[in-house]
Amino acid sequence: MSDADLAAHLAEVAGRILTEVRSSGLFSPKALGKAGDQTANQFLCHALRETRPEDGLLSEEEKDNPIRLDKSRVWIVDPVDGTREYGEARSDWAVHVGMAIDGQPAIGAVALPGLDLTGTGSGTVLRSDQPRPLPSAPERLRMVVSRTRPAAEAVAVAQTLDAELVPMGSAGAKAMAVILGQADIYLHSGGQYEWDSMAPAAVAIAHGLHASRIDGGPLRYNQANVYLPDLLICRKEHAEKILGLIAELASEGANAPE
Repeated sequence: MSDADLAAHLAEVAGRILTEVRSSGLFSPKALGKAGDQTANQFLCHALRETRPEDGLLSEEEKDNPIRLDKSRVWIVDPVDGTREYGEARSDWAVHVGMAIDGQPAIGAVALPGLDLTGTGSGTVLRSDQPRPLPSAPERLRMVVSRTRPAAEAVAVAQTLDAELVPMGSAGAKAMAVILGQADIYLHSGGQYEWDSMAPAAVAIAHGLHASRIDGGPLRYNQANVYLPDLLICRKEHAEKILGLIAELASEGANAPE
């Protein structure tokens, strides 16, 4: 099984496991997120150690092993991205399985178990090795933002662009919304970690989208400090303008009177 096939298979199976855990009815809403996270994490980490024992591994729900820093190939997983949305039985949560090679987002699969686009009842998996055509952008752009705490920079850029704000849950769901034509821009500056963006970035890049830090710098993974607080995913034709607006806002903030 290729690395891309493995990533997609693991993400899809983990999504099914999570759906079963939720439908069991055994957990309170508060306990459901923890139960789902731990169950999916056990599956993903055991499966990766069994099938790719020589690779490094970084998971949100696993104690970090610094041995990964000496590896060229490192799997980076988020068993449940959007724990709150998962617990609320919404569709905007995801499972991230991806691989960074020499720090670059090389392979990714993002499962959206609550979004059934095929009518099979098994959710949707977007893959870096199987890019799909991007829908045409509408005349008025749409920007996905957190449904509970939209970042100030994102709101300000959206106002300047006259872009419609689309509240949504998990980072993976937001990034995939750009691919699926549900949005055109995903701008985040409120704090994230490598597992929040690695697989989504790999999938977005494979679909021809722009993916970077909000200062235009590259996304680097498998770092000693896994905090990766900001992200821009959008159509390439919009990237320069958005990055310019972000820089202007940062400059205005730095020059504002005390």
